[in-house]
Amino acid sequence: MNTIVSPDHVFVGIMSGTSLDGITAACVRFTADGARVVPTLLSNVTRPYAPAERARLEAAMQRGSAHEYCVLGVDLAHWLADAAELAITAAGVPRASVRAVVSHGHTLWHEPGHATWQLGQPAVIAERLGCDVISDVRARDMAVGGQGAPLVSMADTLCFAHATEWRVLQNIGGIGNCTLVPPASMPSGASMAFDTGPGVVIIDAVVRALVPALSYDVDGMLAAQGTPIDTVLPPLLTHPYFAQQPPKSTGRELFTPDYIAEFVDACGAAAPGASVADLVATAVAFTAHSIADQMARFVTVPVADLVVAGGGADNPTLLVAIAEALRTRLGAAAPVVRRFSDVFFDGNAKEAVAFALLGWLHLQGRAGNVPSATGARAPRVLGTLTPAGGA
Repeated sequence: MNTIVSPDHVFVGIMSGTSLDGITAACVRFTADGARVVPTLLSNVTRPYAPAERARLEAAMQRGSAHEYCVLGVDLAHWLADAAELAITAAGVPRASVRAVVSHGHTLWHEPGHATWQLGQPAVIAERLGCDVISDVRARDMAVGGQGAPLVSMADTLCFAHATEWRVLQNIGGIGNCTLVPPASMPSGASMAFDTGPGVVIIDAVVRALVPALSYDVDGMLAAQGTPIDTVLPPLLTHPYFAQQPPKSTGRELFTPDYIAEFVDACGAAAPGASVADLVATAVAFTAHSIADQMARFVTVPVADLVVAGGGADNPTLLVAIAEALRTRLGAAAPVVRRFSDVFFDGNAKEAVAFALLGWLHLQGRAGNVPSATGARAPRVLGTLTPAGGA
């Protein structure tokens, strides 16, 4: 396929991440600028999950019947279409200008090197919106030997590289992932990407378990009041995943409810009088130290800055902890920690924009994966096209 794509075309990226806070949808236009691509964000919205919806998704990742998965796939598609409609309305663009909706769906299972499963029936979205839908974007990379993740690497290298310095783009959703991006003047094939470990998955789970009135630590205020239980951290970082060489990816298949319960128990055993704030602060420290650990192990070039996007970027306590952990591990070589929102646009839209870019590339017959990042044997066009519904 090689379809003409106009700079006037709008692409809508819709993303349900591992944090389970809701569906992010972004309307964006893309303009080619030599080897680079410039995204123009038109709107960014979040359709929050109702508690019952979140509970269904959480349950489906642990157990379920064929009937339950089938029904949830259709229901989720309607929720995804809701988010896309909100974004299109917020952008104020006519529906006819929307060239494609790119739906990541929601990952129920991701087993690197073998299989991946994203729920959210694309035919329902196509009929609801009357737009072409591109979905199932991870499967082709895995079919050619890749991890199927991280897939934001193409956007990181094409859209967000530093002009003259190496840069790390760190996303902190439920899971953390990073892309090491060469200066814009270097070939994008020099980039490397992998999942760093937990993002906010443990932080959020501890908060929800111990403070049921909260779904997450708003502005990092709980963690800021606590003291991390430092003796818990070294054993956590001995998990084999952290020593595994990139490319690699992980998810809630590792950071399960049992894993999180063991984390809470370990905190209680190490510090019997620890407060809820101390436990949340320890979860924050674990995420921060896991990122610094992976930087120290696998990033071998001088990096100017680490640019943080995703929900974790809105937690100032976490950002401070990351900066401190990087200084501890790397000393004077530690990169400056910046919020993506302060360098580009709203960082909460970044992943949705990255998946919209995969649709833009798909329609031109261009590869969406970066083999040096995912471990794929070759570049491939990503995603499956479901045409718009008829009259």
